[in-house]
Amino acid sequence: MTSLPKIQAVIFDIGNVLITWAPERYYDRVYGQDRRRALFADLDLHEMNDQIDRGADFKDTIYAWADANPEWRREIRDWHDHWLTMAGPPIEGSIACLRALRAKGMPVFALSNFGIGSFAITEVHWPVLTEFDRRYISGHMKTAKPDAAIYAMVEADCAIDPRGLLFIDDRPENIAAAAARGWQTHLFDGPGPLRARLEHEGLL
Repeated sequence: MTSLPKIQAVIFDIGNVLITWAPERYYDRVYGQDRRRALFADLDLHEMNDQIDRGADFKDTIYAWADANPEWRREIRDWHDHWLTMAGPPIEGSIACLRALRAKGMPVFALSNFGIGSFAITEVHWPVLTEFDRRYISGHMKTAKPDAAIYAMVEADCAIDPRGLLFIDDRPENIAAAAARGWQTHLFDGPGPLRARLEHEGLL
């Protein structure tokens, strides 16, 4: 059996790998489960966020959705106005892995579906997001995972053989798209298994 090429860079997703992303928890806490269920049954707010992840303006997009759905105006505007309450907390075990890799001299990149404005706010609040050697943020790239184009843009920019990339993401469809291009992958299900994988690869 042919062995896989040596890993030359580790690529982290951000949401639910380094920072918790579960907006439903915010709405449950602030408005209650019944109101949250009704809101998400009526509107696909994740589709709204996908537009932002693909480059649409953070505030303008959310406020336009709020204006178009006045019965939910307050709740929708919270997606912008209380973003830092909605996103988080950090996943400390994953952050420890990232920092340990960097301490070993391993290049560490970010590849994340994230809006331009929302990322700008988040990186100030959680400076760990400034610690990558390279950052590939979908809002700036005008495309998002799992579109093949975003993986191709990463390959072109870093100039590393795709087989030398180890990609960590919590969504199977994003992992599958990377694997189809020859990337090595790890489907994130917690910091413990992630560290075990990195140790298995001889990176930690």
